[in-house]
Amino acid sequence: MQQQTTARAAASARATGRERWFGGALGGTVGLNQSLLAIVIVLGLAIELALGQLVTDGVFAAGVACALVATLAAVAIPWSRVPTWVSAFLPLFDIVAIALLRQSSPASGFGLLWIFPAMWAAWAFGLVGAIASSALIALIYWAFLASTVLSGDGTLAASTLLLPLTVAAAAVVTALMAARGRRQNRLLAEQSHELQEALGRAETQERLVTEVLDAVDFGVERIALDGSATLTNPAQRRQHAAEQASARRFARDGATEFPEGEDPVTRARRGELIERELVWYGAPGEERRAVEVTSRRLGADGDAELVIVSQDVTEQELALRAREDLVASVSHELRTPLTSIIGYIDLASDVPALPDPARRSLDVANRNAERLLDLISDILADGSSNRTGVQIRVAPEPVDVAELVAAAAEAATPRAAEVGMTIDQQGIHPAPTEADPRRLRQVLDNLLSNAVKYGRHGGRIELSCGIDRGTVRIAVRDDGPGIPAHELGSVFDRFFRSSLVRGGTMHGNGLGLSISRDIVRAHGGEISVESTEGRGTLFVVRLPLVQRLTR
Repeated sequence: MQQQTTARAAASARATGRERWFGGALGGTVGLNQSLLAIVIVLGLAIELALGQLVTDGVFAAGVACALVATLAAVAIPWSRVPTWVSAFLPLFDIVAIALLRQSSPASGFGLLWIFPAMWAAWAFGLVGAIASSALIALIYWAFLASTVLSGDGTLAASTLLLPLTVAAAAVVTALMAARGRRQNRLLAEQSHELQEALGRAETQERLVTEVLDAVDFGVERIALDGSATLTNPAQRRQHAAEQASARRFARDGATEFPEGEDPVTRARRGELIERELVWYGAPGEERRAVEVTSRRLGADGDAELVIVSQDVTEQELALRAREDLVASVSHELRTPLTSIIGYIDLASDVPALPDPARRSLDVANRNAERLLDLISDILADGSSNRTGVQIRVAPEPVDVAELVAAAAEAATPRAAEVGMTIDQQGIHPAPTEADPRRLRQVLDNLLSNAVKYGRHGGRIELSCGIDRGTVRIAVRDDGPGIPAHELGSVFDRFFRSSLVRGGTMHGNGLGLSISRDIVRAHGGEISVESTEGRGTLFVVRLPLVQRLTR
């Protein structure tokens, strides 16, 4: 495709060159060349007339007539509209006219004028024109010279042979120079065509970039080395208007006010590099807007120009704050009744005559209520202090993970029995290490709760624990519907729920696995998931055998 384009460009350039050469350039050159020749002939005739050497015979009249016809044709004919070969008759007429004038007056020196048609033919038709015109002039000159010598009116000398040779040399030089000029003109035409195409592509690209910048909803501003803005798109102009409307600017928390000239936008315009910093325009309680700012250098040079990208994130920030406020509010509201429930369970457990089965049931209820209280505390901490993950603190102590796994299985057994599920505990083996038993139990309860909740009714849950390749390995496998492959990467994201359960009767907030992952990582371990849609899911937790952890 590129070769075809280049070939078309070259052909177009050559055609354009020919049109310019044989059109306007040729017409102008024909008229100029013929006019100069006519002026020289008139001057020559005037000189001969003044000296009394003018011979006005029939040969003279024929020569003047030929010169006059050629001059009128050069001026009257539109050479850009006729075939190129037609112009060959002009030098032919001139050669004949000069020959007749010289013959009528051999001593006048009119033969020197042959150089005009010879150079013109060489310029218009190249070496072919130079050779043809030189040969014709030489034949005519030598024919006249021979007749003069044979008649006894003249003598043959070396100087008499120089005229045709001089004319031929001038014609050849003209042909070579004309060929070189044509090559240069073609090269210039091709380069001009390529430049026009490059200019067209640049204009198209500029128009495309402008349209894109006008269409996007984030601001783009280019800052020159002197601090002036050389490019600003409409979104940036709108944001700039919002900046001007509010003199007070606050940090991401919405309460810390920036000192004068220290907000991200002003610093970026001074040349500082900014990475996703947020600024609030307007004081708390007023109508305000949030803008996220990033600045980058346009080149590797440390002194290069900058581009500032700013995006209005008011709606996103308000939505995040609303969600955080809701989570915090709900968490606070749930803590009071849960604390009361735990207290009454403790009171009921202290009754002396309480049967052992009831006491065990109260212990299970108490553990789950405490787990729920811990979960609410984590949600509260997440909503009030951190948007990227729960801040987990662990208190490690020597513990056999197998005991925690067995206790979690015991707590999950009644609910599993309600849906006809069984929990296989044959894979539980001793696994001593250092861990926070309360936090680790939280992970186990969450994994078993999910296995019971999302597993197949009447299905089976395999629970295993042991030492594997220098780590403590805990595995929970169910035979439920599984997780689609395209969702596996989002399983541990906060508020994520699989498409297989969304919109159903199963409840959940999508925080359990995210919190579990943070707890495992706080222990220096990792949690992973494997799933095949329709064949169940496997969660694997790996913990260090012994790990000194910071409380």
